[in-house]
Amino acid sequence: MTTALRLEQVTPDNIHDAFRLAVRPEQGRYVESVAESLAEAYVHQDIAWPRLIADGDRLVGFVMAFFDVRFEQPDDRLRSGLWRLAVDAGEQGRGYGRFAVQAVAEEVRRRGQDRVTVTYKQGEHGPEDFYRRLGFRPTGEMSEGEVVAELDLT
Repeated sequence: MTTALRLEQVTPDNIHDAFRLAVRPEQGRYVESVAESLAEAYVHQDIAWPRLIADGDRLVGFVMAFFDVRFEQPDDRLRSGLWRLAVDAGEQGRGYGRFAVQAVAEEVRRRGQDRVTVTYKQGEHGPEDFYRRLGFRPTGEMSEGEVVAELDLT
């Protein structure tokens, strides 16, 4: 991993490279493709924050966040967090996922929130251990069959 890590907006110049990003085959059941994620971002423009993870001039992954959303009842607390995270199969294990989560956490802090939420499917090749190593803890809630976990930023 180099010091040239950054999050980039998706643009006409990089969208086709973004479409080529793919996780390992055994991870495919745990995360949607970049193309599907961008389609969701398009129809949820009011809350979606899609970004590409770049290392120098290479795209190595995709992250999408959301900010200040109430999911259940009108009196539910505001939530901000990770919606999608996908590091390209050939780029995994180099700290890119950690960088993306930290960048989202900084954006959440900048927007005045003190917790980052994530949901994930459990399973043998799923992301649960990754999120736990970063400090996320299950809340006891489930959302559409996925575990809800939070990272306290205080």
